[in-house]
Amino acid sequence: MNPRAGALFSFLLAACIAACSFAARAGESAKPLLLVASPSLQGPYEHTTVVAVPVDGKHIGFILNRSTDVKLSALFPDHPAAKKVTRPVYLGGPEMFDSLFVVVRRNPGGQSLQLASDLYVTGKAEIIDRIMEQTPNEARYFVGFVGWVAGELEEEIERGLWIVTEADAGVVFRSETKGMWEELVTRPGSNPRPFGRGFLEAKLGN
Repeated sequence: MNPRAGALFSFLLAACIAACSFAARAGESAKPLLLVASPSLQGPYEHTTVVAVPVDGKHIGFILNRSTDVKLSALFPDHPAAKKVTRPVYLGGPEMFDSLFVVVRRNPGGQSLQLASDLYVTGKAEIIDRIMEQTPNEARYFVGFVGWVAGELEEEIERGLWIVTEADAGVVFRSETKGMWEELVTRPGSNPRPFGRGFLEAKLGN
């Protein structure tokens, strides 16, 4: 979560979406993760729940439980399709904060990243326009994302800052995100603790 890495992650995410190559790498080298902030984690990521995926040894993610009162129509008042979206916009993270990303349950085609077996994200304007026109409220809309440099997320997990489980569409598309962190941090098996290398290898696929 190094702010100095912003330009790097902006380039990396844009390059992966443009290349449409993430799906193959994800299956080969690592797994998507659901990160639940430990009660000991303070600062801007306090009480967050994040879906994170590996990209070329680094990780990117989207905060799931930071909804806003802003509607897409307010961000794009001159775009008719934006008025069809009734769901709020979410704060995905500090990287590329001026960019819109859309997560959907099926492959939207074109330039998109596969987050998990049934989750895809795109930042391509043409694809987002089509989603807003055809299935406006079957998607989740984020501004910005979270980025970790190589080894940074592993270190944070070892320090016990994150509780790690497998990502699933049910959590990502949960209709009510208020109370999400409180529920996930207290469910069975979620006691935060430093994780050993064997745990990391199993979860991160290293």
